[in-house]
Amino acid sequence: MSGWILVLSLVVALTAVHRPFGDYLYRVVVHERHSVVERGIYRAVGVDPAAEQTWGVYARSVLAFSAVSVLFLYLLLRLQDRLWLSLGMDPVKDHIAWNTAVSFVTNTNWQAYAGESTMGHLVQMAGLSVQNFVSASVGIAVAVALLRGFAARKATTLGNFWVDLTRITLRVLLPICVVATLLFMIAGMVQNLSGGTDVTTLTGGTQHLTGGPVASQEAIKELGTNGGGFYNANSAHPFENPNVWTNWLELFLILVIPFSLPRVFGRMIGQTRQGYAIVAVMAVLAIASVALTVGFEMHGAGTVPQAAGAAMEGKESRFGVSGSAVYAAVTTLTSTGAVNSSHDSYTSLGGMMPMIDMMLGEVAPGGVGSGLYGLLVLAVITVFVAGLMVGRTPEYLGKKIGAREIKLASLYFLVTPALVLAGTAAAFATGNNATALNAGPHGLSEVLYAFTSAANNNGSAFAGITVSTGWWDTALGLCMLLGRFLPLILVLALAGALAGQQPVPESEGTLPTHQPLFVGMVVGVTVVLVALTFLPALALGPIAEGLS
Repeated sequence: MSGWILVLSLVVALTAVHRPFGDYLYRVVVHERHSVVERGIYRAVGVDPAAEQTWGVYARSVLAFSAVSVLFLYLLLRLQDRLWLSLGMDPVKDHIAWNTAVSFVTNTNWQAYAGESTMGHLVQMAGLSVQNFVSASVGIAVAVALLRGFAARKATTLGNFWVDLTRITLRVLLPICVVATLLFMIAGMVQNLSGGTDVTTLTGGTQHLTGGPVASQEAIKELGTNGGGFYNANSAHPFENPNVWTNWLELFLILVIPFSLPRVFGRMIGQTRQGYAIVAVMAVLAIASVALTVGFEMHGAGTVPQAAGAAMEGKESRFGVSGSAVYAAVTTLTSTGAVNSSHDSYTSLGGMMPMIDMMLGEVAPGGVGSGLYGLLVLAVITVFVAGLMVGRTPEYLGKKIGAREIKLASLYFLVTPALVLAGTAAAFATGNNATALNAGPHGLSEVLYAFTSAANNNGSAFAGITVSTGWWDTALGLCMLLGRFLPLILVLALAGALAGQQPVPESEGTLPTHQPLFVGMVVGVTVVLVALTFLPALALGPIAEGLS
């Protein structure tokens, strides 16, 4: 019953804010006037806000901003012992600094370290927290650029990246984060800058906690759909997630932007029903995942789980099985990566579901921005498949899906599976799978989960595997970089191709893309593509473990 209440209350809340918040997001990205603060930022960085950018210039702007961000964060980590508020922390090791810098700039927030014992306040606030904002803004900006491509008529530009980045950060993420921080504090979350108390951690060891602006960081983390908590136990730590109310609020913040962006899509193309179709696809996939994850954990196979009434190993008693399983599903359906329980301790099939959620491409509803543009790419593939079935040139929203468009969409879908499967194979071929604490199918699952999380920019871990070695930090860092920026470039190229087209009028042969039939087709194409790609790997890992 608690699980049903949790899910239904989230559905009601997200339904209530979908339209007003989506309309606000739409106004932010189409408004032509700039605030005084925004104009000051443009002057400081030498940007002309009135200058429109082609898809190539837009992509180069994203890459340049991200490259500078990686370099700045890497230097901040390596030099932290010489900086203010270092709290006496040593410089972060070179391979961990590289991995961390790439992780936070790519909106992954994979952590190969314990935040409270590795980094001081300045690095946490000026480095990691800043990237929690701007890396999320980059994802939304790219999604908006793709929407402009669908809405444009014979255009050559997609807007201005620097304007999109600034507005989304200042007008969307920052205000909501301030409000969320206050709500977290009211609900019992710690907000301090100087803890300095010896406490017993969840693992039974003793550590000196340096404190940190926990409530603010948690608000940033969840709103930007990032993992990366201050404490190594992440949202299972009572300072980061003290009770069921903060647990609910975290889930709401994770979902509110991705589920509202389809409203922006509908408004920008002038057909709100198309936005409802996209959000319906997201909802169907999300509800199915949550139901399966909770079901597998509530009815865990084995004598002990059945005697206890559910699989409680690795779960937090504050949230129970349902609260933990819903959290696991939501944070892997999005690109969040936060955890409030140990995914490595889930049942074999229950642990498989977070992997499948990420393998879907994190499109239900996905990360902020990345979920929407990923699902729209799948919609393009779907109309292409439908066009083959009836023998006519496929169209989506009046735009012809020709050879160039389908090549870009296909390459987008192939990038992350190639990274996941090649990375997993490389780990076993080089013997680096030995860092997994388990042998057999479960050990394979631990390695497969790590590369799935990195390539999809999720950031959660299956645990049970040591990834703080030079090989792992380098390999996962490369997966994060390629898994973020190759698809992003392909999406912007697709946006440019669509923007340059003159829309064609609808005819009797046009596939209606706002009806339940199309929703079902997109769901089916998404599931089939994932099954064909990852089923052999899953069969060797969690499925084999479940059958044993």
